[in-house]
Amino acid sequence: MSDNSKTTAHEEDHTGPIKTPKQLLLAVFLSFVVPIFIIIGLVYYVTSANKLAPGSTDTEKSIATRIQKVGSIEIRDANREMKTGEQVYKTQCLACHDSGAAGAPKFGDTGAWSARIKTGYDSLLNSALKGKGAMGAQSGGDFDDFEIARAVVFMANAAGAKLAEPVKPAPAAP
Repeated sequence: MSDNSKTTAHEEDHTGPIKTPKQLLLAVFLSFVVPIFIIIGLVYYVTSANKLAPGSTDTEKSIATRIQKVGSIEIRDANREMKTGEQVYKTQCLACHDSGAAGAPKFGDTGAWSARIKTGYDSLLNSALKGKGAMGAQSGGDFDDFEIARAVVFMANAAGAKLAEPVKPAPAAP
């Protein structure tokens, strides 16, 4: 008859590649040692590459960048001729207000400007000088605040407002 009893069949189904205690110890040892050597190899690979230090390609330029001045002073002619609202619009405002970029009301669009005009001249000027939404602050830029005010009046009047041209305040007496 056959020699296959239930106990030997059961043992054959549940046996693995490790048959002796020596094989078990070797498998446990290698399962810890091999990953450590892999990690060491990866660390060595990452750290051994020839990497250039920051600024090593152009040292003079990198030094100049690191020690550059934090601020600067720009001296303008206080007696220069002030730009008109149209000139300021064509130089500074046209890029966004002509195309309606980033939600800017288009030049001459009565519907888009009507709600803004209702808030009043002071609110429009404040929005232009300090910025609103995607529009950055215009104060302190290429134009004087008075010139920005002229541009605000120019754009608002083109959309149907009847704002008076701002008058430049007289210089303070010494």
